[in-house]
Amino acid sequence: MYISELKILNFRNYEILKLRLKKNINILIGDNGQGKTNLLESIYVLGLTKSHRSFIDNNLIKKNEKNCIIKGILNKDTIKTNLEIDMENKKKILKIDNNIMKKSSDYISKMNIIIFYPEDLELIKGSPITRRRFLNLELSQLNSNYFVILNDYNKLLKMRNDYLKNNYIDINYLNILTNYLIEKAIIIYKIREKFINKLNDNIENIFYNITNLKNFNIKYKTSIEIKNLTRDEIKQSLREKFDEVKDQEIKFKNTLIGPHRDDFEFYVGDLNLKNYGSQGQQRLAIISLKLGEIDIFKKYVGTNPILLLDDVFSELDENKKNNLLKYINKDNQVIITTTDLNNIDKKILNNAKIIKIKNGKILKKEM
Repeated sequence: MYISELKILNFRNYEILKLRLKKNINILIGDNGQGKTNLLESIYVLGLTKSHRSFIDNNLIKKNEKNCIIKGILNKDTIKTNLEIDMENKKKILKIDNNIMKKSSDYISKMNIIIFYPEDLELIKGSPITRRRFLNLELSQLNSNYFVILNDYNKLLKMRNDYLKNNYIDINYLNILTNYLIEKAIIIYKIREKFINKLNDNIENIFYNITNLKNFNIKYKTSIEIKNLTRDEIKQSLREKFDEVKDQEIKFKNTLIGPHRDDFEFYVGDLNLKNYGSQGQQRLAIISLKLGEIDIFKKYVGTNPILLLDDVFSELDENKKNNLLKYINKDNQVIITTTDLNNIDKKILNNAKIIKIKNGKILKKEM
């Protein structure tokens, strides 16, 4: 899977841009603040309909403009697909081959993307909301049904929370809402657990090969214990837990358990990297996480995802950089940003398309 052509109109600092991309390695070079990261962001938005940097779509539209458009030609096997996103005044139109998609779930998962950017350290340092958002975005690419189930769960959660705010609570009706919520929660738990287990199968060796540190793993934290439990056992545990916290939920007028409160943490052995990891170890943990996703996408989607690597080589010594480079191979389209080509191995440079960017414009292109 790769993007052969990208067109942008009024996105961030770009007024207009048309760019052809190589099937394999593409390198965006330029000083800080020139638009390299914005270009990566436009590709991410094209695939996932949302930015990884901003929750507000209007922030993506160039200043003093009313709308922005992102178009791309996606190549998968022998099939070409035209993707397009138009944004204007909080309205978003998604198109596949010029056909408007009424549901986001019909659009998302067409283009699979894995991105690394410096702010990804918030996956370790930040709040559980950040980590849940990561899970939801990645799983929505892998499983369109997950996106639908998650939306259903969130609607039921809102209904239940709104009902808990009433002065009078009919316990029978609350139980009905709870049972519906539990059915969706079980599916979300099992999909998330499977994904994290698959990540753990991959990331330990990747992290070790880069850092020489053993026993890197992710621990999934849920409201109830779900490991090795069947769906019926999870359902029973959730019902018991909801009964246990019912009085608290009525008091606080909020749903206190469920997948909307999930979290996961990064460990090396028994040490939590959030509390005990260095900045370098945390950065390499996130890089390992993203690289660990490649095989999962290949296995479950049947194609290699597009890799977007924003400033991935900075702060890495020569040894760690070389260890990382072997995971960037010819089977993936890779788009890398850098301020200095000296940071990148000559073997990669010889096979890459170099794209120089300044002030939202392409100055120089080399094959």
